[in-house]
Amino acid sequence: MAMKWVNCFSSRRYGIEYTTEDERSDFERDWDRIIFSSPFRRLQNKTQVFPLPEEIFVHNRLTHSLEVASVGRSLGGLIGERLAQLPQVAADSRAADFYNNNLKYVIAAACLAHDMGNPAFGHSGEDAISKYFRKRDTDKAEDIAFKQLFSPAQWKDLTTFEGNANALRILTMHQNGRAKGGFRLTYSTLGSIIKYPCESLASGDKKLAHRKKYGYFNIDEPVFLAIAKELNMVIDEGKELMVYKRHPFVFIVEAADDICYNIIDFEDAHRMGLLDYEEVRDSFIAIIQHHTSSIERVKQIAEDLRADPNESIAYLRAKSINVLINKCTEVFWQHKDEILAGNFNQSLMDALPEMQDALKRINEVSVSKIYNAKKVIELEIAGFRIMSGLVEDFVTAALTPKEIRDKEHKKVLELLPQQFRFDESGSPYEKVMRMLDFISGMTDVYALKLYRKLRGIEI
Repeated sequence: MAMKWVNCFSSRRYGIEYTTEDERSDFERDWDRIIFSSPFRRLQNKTQVFPLPEEIFVHNRLTHSLEVASVGRSLGGLIGERLAQLPQVAADSRAADFYNNNLKYVIAAACLAHDMGNPAFGHSGEDAISKYFRKRDTDKAEDIAFKQLFSPAQWKDLTTFEGNANALRILTMHQNGRAKGGFRLTYSTLGSIIKYPCESLASGDKKLAHRKKYGYFNIDEPVFLAIAKELNMVIDEGKELMVYKRHPFVFIVEAADDICYNIIDFEDAHRMGLLDYEEVRDSFIAIIQHHTSSIERVKQIAEDLRADPNESIAYLRAKSINVLINKCTEVFWQHKDEILAGNFNQSLMDALPEMQDALKRINEVSVSKIYNAKKVIELEIAGFRIMSGLVEDFVTAALTPKEIRDKEHKKVLELLPQQFRFDESGSPYEKVMRMLDFISGMTDVYALKLYRKLRGIEI
């Protein structure tokens, strides 16, 4: 069945066949389930860009996710109101109600969850988890034998660990002693976070937005296929590997994330003293001037607030985000047919030609002065050592046959919480994935403390 605006959403929940009565809509309940969960709370102690603060409070994964959800809710509301006016949607009362009243909740919930699969220590944490497996991709006999424990698809998962795929896994996997279906979210919310709807073997094509990375691990393929079927997602025809086209709601979640990290990383860098006031002010005004006839008034208010530079920048940040929300709403509407058909091959932010100079400038400064700042690099190096070290400890213990495990291996595995214990009869891939489930969920502080204890640095 072809995807249409009236059949690309669903209030059914993954993992359960029944419905329950509640004053809240199913989509509102998705938000509640996420925000009260342990994996979401742990984002408070996971780095966004800068090391967790001491004196100056900058964004962590939790505050970033909350702000992305706020922007996403606004985008979902504005776009939903427009989609509700389409003739085919207006003629379907269920669809009209969804777009008028509930799309904003779907997008907000997906935004809350979009970073839940990211491990500790920022973006370097993902690469660090795979470091152990890449080191074993050699011509040595023992490494060849190790690699042969896994299928090509499984090996690709392990050597290119992906936070986006891990988010889907966290939300849907059945942990020991827990309810089946994971968070039991609606299919609509789950579909909205699958930014790269392909398997790992099909990923790595930088020219195609939906294949730059991958959206699910090999072990979770049945979950992905269930979501694709329920939401009438379209397969990317002519491909031997598993590749689908993006769900339309993904573009909205992606835009909310893009808006926040482009703008708010700049604000944080100003608070940290990495960027001066004039540079940040001018970058934000370059965005604001494209959507307001009162730019001189905006400049004057910013100047009036100059006595507190942080407050002045916060005012311009809010104005910039508002402009980008409205611009992304417009571009989604202009390209809605391509987006629905899965033929729109860029982000909404990249489709704002009048904004590209300003956004390019922000990106260039971010790379040179923020992401390569000394404190950020130090954190990445520490993250590499810590996360790859933990993977080596736990994977080695898990893959050592039970009958020949030494005392150290046994003690390491005893540290696993009950929900991450594995079946000894399971495949090597299943055992490794349980170890990665445990390690990727760690906070910065917990990962550091466990690493120090396992190496005898701290007792």
